[in-house]
Amino acid sequence: MLASHQRYKHSASSLLSFKEKQKQQAHIVSLEQEVQRLEQELGSDTMEAEKIVKSHIKLLHRYNEAKDAAQILIGRLACLKETTVGKIHKDMELPMGD
Repeated sequence: MLASHQRYKHSASSLLSFKEKQKQQAHIVSLEQEVQRLEQELGSDTMEAEKIVKSHIKLLHRYNEAKDAAQILIGRLACLKETTVGKIHKDMELPMGD
């Protein structure tokens, strides 16, 4: 009797495992369909997205160069006035962080 009980437990757990796998497969299919729907809705033109990213990177690079140049000038002004960069920032009402 114990052997038949163990076989029943094994087949029941196999059935649960099979049902769980079916649920997972259905969920995967559902997610794949959602991805396809979103790609159609949003457009999957990766070339356009890459152009936008490159443009933003270029603009960010230009911004950082301008900011670096401004910080150099603020540093020189602080030396000329024999004060700190922080005081120059405060006097000119400039932010201290990024």
